[in-house]
Amino acid sequence: MLRAFKDMEACFDERELGLASLKIGLKLDQEGEDPEKALSFADKALKALDQDGKPSILVAMALQLMGSVNYSLKRFNDSLGYLNRANKLLGRLEEERVASVEDIRPVMHAVQLELGNVKTAMGRREEALGNLKKALEIKEITLEKDCKELGVAYRDLAEAYASVLNFKEALPFGLKALEIHRKELGNNSVEVAHDRRILGVIYTGMEEHEKALEQNELSQKILKNWGLSSELLRSEIDAANMQIALGKYDEAINTLKGIVQQTDKDNSKRCLEIACGILDKKETVSPIEVAEAYSEISMQYETMNEFEIAISLLKRSLALLEKQPQEQHSEGSVSARIGWLLLLKGEVPQAIPYLESAAEILKESFGSKHFGDIMDVSLGPHHVDSIETCQNLSKAYSAMGSYPLAIEFQQQVVDAWEGHGASAEDELREAQHILEELKTNARGTSTNQFPTKALPLPQHSLASRNSHPNVSFNQNSAGSMR
Repeated sequence: MLRAFKDMEACFDERELGLASLKIGLKLDQEGEDPEKALSFADKALKALDQDGKPSILVAMALQLMGSVNYSLKRFNDSLGYLNRANKLLGRLEEERVASVEDIRPVMHAVQLELGNVKTAMGRREEALGNLKKALEIKEITLEKDCKELGVAYRDLAEAYASVLNFKEALPFGLKALEIHRKELGNNSVEVAHDRRILGVIYTGMEEHEKALEQNELSQKILKNWGLSSELLRSEIDAANMQIALGKYDEAINTLKGIVQQTDKDNSKRCLEIACGILDKKETVSPIEVAEAYSEISMQYETMNEFEIAISLLKRSLALLEKQPQEQHSEGSVSARIGWLLLLKGEVPQAIPYLESAAEILKESFGSKHFGDIMDVSLGPHHVDSIETCQNLSKAYSAMGSYPLAIEFQQQVVDAWEGHGASAEDELREAQHILEELKTNARGTSTNQFPTKALPLPQHSLASRNSHPNVSFNQNSAGSMR
């Protein structure tokens, strides 16, 4: 095509070359692979076709092409200028009846659609809606009443209204899209799945969360049948947010866990950030449930080695629990978790206050003589065992060289395991070994060995009912937790 154009340059007049340039430019713009080359042909076409200043459909097409290519190159101001010129010219052509309506409408549709896209890209979303609505009105005239393309246009406009939080205006367009696609393509088509996902977003915005979740679940079912994993993931993220809005925190957390396992780190983080943003609005309504959700989400950040964010979320959880006297055991658990993560980061002095607070709270909650009972339930209910907290404190003080305090807390660990009976013989033996190591270090005859007794890294938060698997802790490496 380009070689043929070079041959034409030698024997064709300027207007004919302008028409050829327009055709080549339109094709290149449609392919989207080389916008700079498309721009050069668009520029040639406009200069050749707009010499006499008379309005024509070809000049309008050249202006539309210039607008489209500049949009592709992210030159939004230039794009807007060309598209506005094209829009005025088309209005003049229609008014003066220089061209037929049938010729004007396709170009007018392209111009209105591009104006909507450019204004959206420039942040002028409200203004863009007017252009997008005009583009839809042209399609309503030119397309068959219930064709798939018209359904997509309705959905696109619904999504545009939803993006500016005008959910009331968005709803009828979303419902119209669903009606067309169900009629033409059946209930299990991909287009119907997309329509239902958008309706889920719209109903969420209208705070009709039950309807939103219903649409989302129907959408997910179709997407699973078609094996569209990336689009399914998007629907699952929406579902988690809807579940949070409905106060179904456990379901939301399970959904989020599934998402984190399926997607890459950046998408996982974005998903969790959205969830936290929604939880933030629920703190005053359901403080305990939100605190538990923060703790669960912090676990997901831990799997990504994002310890700072995990600690930050746990601190938010702790702030909520501190105001709930009946949740003292949960407060102790979260405090212990913060201390543990700070230890992993090597921030021993910062960890100690949290660990000390946890040890004190947990003892107040369960009593020092009930360590055996604590262990019986610690693998099921909603708290981190106070024995483990004392163990962490011992290690923290040992790392700082404060051996008397380290020995004191390690002795508590030994006493606790002794009180637990025969079922904890291995744990008792290990605790006694660590105690002897600490006493040796305190006498200045260290064996240069740091105790490697496993520390807890629970995979579930306060509200879980599952056991906490152990992992090895290495003083010199935060990475040894995995």
